[in-house]
Amino acid sequence: MPRKTWRAALAAYASPSTLVLLLLGFAAGLPYMLVFSTLSVWLREAGVARETIGYASLIGLAYAFKWVWSPLLDQWRLPLLGGLGRRRSWLLLSQALVVVGLVGMSLCDPQQHLSWLIALAVLVAFASATQDIAVDAYRLEIADDQRQAALAASYMAGYRVAALLATAGALFFAEWFGSTGFSYLHKAWAGTYIMFALLMLPALFTTLVMREPPVPLRTQLSAARYGLVHQLASVFVLIVLLVSVPASFTQLFNTDWASVFFGDATPLDLLLEDRAFLRLILYAMLTWACLSTMGRRGLAPVLTPVNDFIARYRWQALLLLGLIATYRMSDTVMGVMANVFYIDMGFTKDQIASVSKIFGLIMTLVGAGVGGLLIVRFGIMPILFIGGAASAATNILFLMLADMGPNLDMLVVTISLDNFSSGMATSAFVAYLSSLTNLKFSATQYALLSSIMLLLPRLIGGYSGVMVEKFGYHDFFLITALLGVPTLILIALQWRQEAGRGKPVPEENPAAERP
Repeated sequence: MPRKTWRAALAAYASPSTLVLLLLGFAAGLPYMLVFSTLSVWLREAGVARETIGYASLIGLAYAFKWVWSPLLDQWRLPLLGGLGRRRSWLLLSQALVVVGLVGMSLCDPQQHLSWLIALAVLVAFASATQDIAVDAYRLEIADDQRQAALAASYMAGYRVAALLATAGALFFAEWFGSTGFSYLHKAWAGTYIMFALLMLPALFTTLVMREPPVPLRTQLSAARYGLVHQLASVFVLIVLLVSVPASFTQLFNTDWASVFFGDATPLDLLLEDRAFLRLILYAMLTWACLSTMGRRGLAPVLTPVNDFIARYRWQALLLLGLIATYRMSDTVMGVMANVFYIDMGFTKDQIASVSKIFGLIMTLVGAGVGGLLIVRFGIMPILFIGGAASAATNILFLMLADMGPNLDMLVVTISLDNFSSGMATSAFVAYLSSLTNLKFSATQYALLSSIMLLLPRLIGGYSGVMVEKFGYHDFFLITALLGVPTLILIALQWRQEAGRGKPVPEENPAAERP
């Protein structure tokens, strides 16, 4: 790919699309925090039990499984609102539901109407996750691959500012309106949530005035191969399978097979007395019923975008999926223990808040902006490699900080470089994921790929506390830095493949071309 001039690179930030993504990113960041971290503070201040608050945090699963219903956004045009276009109609619906949900939450006092409050929070979470799907699809369809990093940087800026406002800002406003840990006042929280519902209105206006992505109608119609009933049935079956299959393995592990093996019980005894065995049979029957009733054709709305990805990249799909699954491994696993590390080192909460949250946010946005600029200037793969290497290398700075103790100057340097590299890596990675999607299934494929991006790092991150306890912070940060090495090898292999082929998508597949 020929390199562009710096003026052409800077022009990527001067388009109206950049402002649109900034406002849409702000609209995406508000509801996520309001139904996750901020809601937990509200519930605790109202005297709700910690156990209940823990269960309420499961609302966040809506964002982890948004890929399940993402095919609806590719394959079904909304009635009435459909005249706005495939992307704008879903954006308008999801944003309107977020506003309605936030206003409804403001009217519910958790001391009296906790169930209604949680139900409305679930509505907001699903609407917000749907908005995320639509925004990602819209971004993919309005610009070519090289401009995706600039748009992602703009989206990230809006998202991070909204997230900060919906957490620290929401707590400030709730206390200013009169609710504190010593004197709970529902009206204060009601006013806070209504205010944030009003902050969604600029995004609604933006959706109404922005242009629909210029995706050919033929491309849209070729994706819409399944009726609404078929798609809804596919979503339902997939949700059931996501619950029943893992549950089957859990009950298989909990069943008392040892008693049968040693002759202390018979299979009939298991059937009559072992509840885990009964649940295993139930979940197995449920799984079999779903698969036999719907079969492969029943899951086609979800499987078709997956098959398309595999058909386009063939064996190279394994390399790509490995790259995607490991790219954020180093900083994600480390990040799980970051705040705990700051406390253990002896830094005060004020120091952590000012340096890690506010200053760190600024450096993340600067890194994202620089990453978008460099990608337009030099291309995706070089910056993808540099971002991955920098994200892993900055973990060495945490290692040095662990050896130095609570040195505030070193904390500033460490967080500055870590957040800068994270922002640059995120911009490059979003641009690369965008380049892999087929416009016929942009919503579905991007939702799937972004979910794969977080799956393995989140699983390994769950053991980060165990690693710290066993090895200490010095070796923990060294291990997390080394986790970035396999990713760099995979990027180098993929870079070589693309350089030899000229482009990652086979030229004979016109459906995979981008506008």
